[in-house]
Amino acid sequence: MKMSALLKASLFLACPLTALAGPPFLTDDPEPVDYQNWEFYLASQHTQTADGWSGTAPHFEINYGVITNVQLHLIAPLAYNAPKDGRAHYGYGDTELGVKLRFLQETEQLPQAGIFPLLEIPTGSESAGLGSGQVQAFLPAWAQKSFGDWTVYGGGGYGINPGAGNENWGFVGAVVQRQVTKNFLLGAEIYHRTTLTTGGRADTAFNLGTVIDFTAHQHLLLSAGRSLDGPTDFQCYAAYQFTFGPEFFHSISHWFGH
Repeated sequence: MKMSALLKASLFLACPLTALAGPPFLTDDPEPVDYQNWEFYLASQHTQTADGWSGTAPHFEINYGVITNVQLHLIAPLAYNAPKDGRAHYGYGDTELGVKLRFLQETEQLPQAGIFPLLEIPTGSESAGLGSGQVQAFLPAWAQKSFGDWTVYGGGGYGINPGAGNENWGFVGAVVQRQVTKNFLLGAEIYHRTTLTTGGRADTAFNLGTVIDFTAHQHLLLSAGRSLDGPTDFQCYAAYQFTFGPEFFHSISHWFGH
């Protein structure tokens, strides 16, 4: 059975937000997690359009530095779809898998650069608007350069979006951020995404965001924004991030040993 236009609009506006996760922005950077280090996010992401709300509440993200310059990536989302004139649904969404590979190290003259191919595995219910029903892919390349307390990163990629009425899509975005204090970062993002469906709208949008470091291993990430020219009336992201290395497991092992 074909999805309604309302359901498809809500679904396909939600999916790229997961696929482009570069917390707290959609645009990502090329920097992988350090070797044998972990990142864990407890996060929530929401999008409002004229058709209603969609997003995750929450989703769980794990990144691991499997070897130097290579990061493994997983997002397991609890998703919701709440159309303005229809029944709301909540449940497990599509699972995201990826590998980030940095192939160029930053120097005084050159930026760092990398690729971050992602797959969306159709584990969510398509009929409930919680999944795409198809394996999707996003194939981006990212670059980053720092200048003292300032950092600029961005790039773009190509999304493969199979299914009746769907279109492959392109994305380009950039972020400028400043480390205001040792524990407080501010940033701004602008991006453009082409249409995801036949007859749909492209989206040019912005986000403002911050990262607050409570400790060396605990961080709060926030962002919010909307379309400058497109369907997104409001979007936001919030996450609590835990970072830890092999010493964390050594300490646990030592504790249990006693």
